[in-house]
Amino acid sequence: MRLGFGLPQVGPAAGPDALVRVARRAEELGYDDVWTFDRLLWPLAPRTPYPASADGKLPELSKTVLDPLEALTFVAAHTQRVGLATSVLNLPFYNPVLLARRLTTLDVLSRGRLQVGFGNGWSADEFEAAGAPMKVNGKRTDEALRLIKTIWTTDPVEFAGEHYRVPRSVIYPKPVQQPHPPIYLAAFSQTTMRRVAQEANGWLPAGLPIGRMQEMFASIKDMARAADRDPSTLQLIVRANVFLSAKPLGAQRAAFAGTPEQLRDDIHATRAAGADELHFDVQFSPGVTSEDAMVDRMEQLWELAHQ
Repeated sequence: MRLGFGLPQVGPAAGPDALVRVARRAEELGYDDVWTFDRLLWPLAPRTPYPASADGKLPELSKTVLDPLEALTFVAAHTQRVGLATSVLNLPFYNPVLLARRLTTLDVLSRGRLQVGFGNGWSADEFEAAGAPMKVNGKRTDEALRLIKTIWTTDPVEFAGEHYRVPRSVIYPKPVQQPHPPIYLAAFSQTTMRRVAQEANGWLPAGLPIGRMQEMFASIKDMARAADRDPSTLQLIVRANVFLSAKPLGAQRAAFAGTPEQLRDDIHATRAAGADELHFDVQFSPGVTSEDAMVDRMEQLWELAHQ
C-alpha cells in the first residue's frame, strides 16, 4: 500500500518554506505522493452547512488556502521523485480546456508525476462564486471528463457537447504519462459511484468507516464489470483525515481518530481492505498548529504505518 501526505495549504503556516520543507521531508522518508485539496472561499453565512462542524461553518484555518495546482507546481520544482496529487479538484468550477492545459503543464514540468482526483463540490456559495450552475453539475462533470481525456489522448482534438465545444485543433503538449495521468473520483451516491466504474482509474473515499468503504468499493467493481471494464484495474485511494487523541476513543469513533495505537489499527485495516494508497491529512488535526508540528506528525504516521 502506497502512502501519501497532505501538503500545508491552510492557515498561517501555509507558504513557500512550509511547502518545500514538508514535501522534501515526505520524499526523504519514502512517502509516495503529496496531496492538495480545493477550497475556494470561507462564507460568513454558509448556505450549505459544513458537515463536520456544529455551527455549519468551515474551520477557521480555511480562511487562508493556497491554490492546489499552484502549490503542487511549486513543490514539483523542489522535489525529484514524490508524486503530485489532488484530493480533490472540484471539476464543475473549472473550464475543462483551460484545466487540461494546466494539468498537462504540471505533468510535463514534473516529468510525469501527476495524479488527479476530481470531485463535484458541495458548497452552494462556491458554486455561485465560480459561476457554475449547481443543478446540472453531474452532466457537466461527465462532459468535462470526456473533454479532458479527449484533449489528452487525441490529435487533432475535436469536441462537441452540450456545455463545451472545441473546433478541430492541435493542442500540445500531451501529458508525459500515457494514455493520460491517473484520474480518481470522489463518489458517495450510486450515480457518482457508477461514474467511477465507467470513467476513472480509481475511487477516492474519505470519512467512511473502513468496512463500509470496502463494501462500496466492491459495488463499484461490480458496476465496472457490468460496463465491460476490468475491475482489477480500479484503484482504491483512501484519504485519512487524522485526529490524534491522548486517550482511546470509543467504538463510535471515526476512522483515523484516536490514539496512535487506534490509528495504527486503522492503517492495518485499510491495508487489509485492499487499498492501493492511504494518504494522511493532518492540517485540521488538534495540535498541528505549525510547520514543525506537521513534520513531526508526518514522521509519526510514517512510523505507525510501518509497525
